[in-house]
Amino acid sequence: MPLLAGGVIAAVLGLISLIFWWADFLTIIKGALPISLLLGGALAVYVGIDEIQDKIREERQRQDEELEKAREEVESAKAEAERYREELNKYKEPKA
Repeated sequence: MPLLAGGVIAAVLGLISLIFWWADFLTIIKGALPISLLLGGALAVYVGIDEIQDKIREERQRQDEELEKAREEVESAKAEAERYREELNKYKEPKA
């Protein structure tokens, strides 16, 4: 209950202060707005660059996975070709 009463008193005092110091409040807003826009824009640029780097990293990882898969397929094909070559050589050998 004391917290509620303190909150009500603070809200009433804030409203009264805002009425009496309206011009000063607007001056603060005028000064804070450009800084807020500047910092918000800088944050957006940073997040955008980070997102682009993540996409590049993911693309590179996907390409590496595809390359590894292709290498495994090539190794498998080489092993199969070697097996076929051995089988062919076995049939080519002259029978005595």
